[in-house]
Amino acid sequence: MSHEQLDARRMLCPMPVIKTQNKVAQMKTGDTVDVVCTDPGVLSDIPAWARINGHEVIDSVQTEDEITITVRVGA
Repeated sequence: MSHEQLDARRMLCPMPVIKTQNKVAQMKTGDTVDVVCTDPGVLSDIPAWARINGHEVIDSVQTEDEITITVRVGA
């Protein structure tokens, strides 16, 4: 299992979701990726995308400046 990080800071919707989708396509089932963003829309967009595509959001952390969403790759 691998754990990676994706920098999607300073990108607006839909780019963080598209970047996440492209990254996940290169990963294996069970791998995880931290998506670091500044667009607050990702708090709803990435979980919705993950649900639709069979992935799982396992953590979401919001600080003053950034949001980090951890996604586990599904089958």
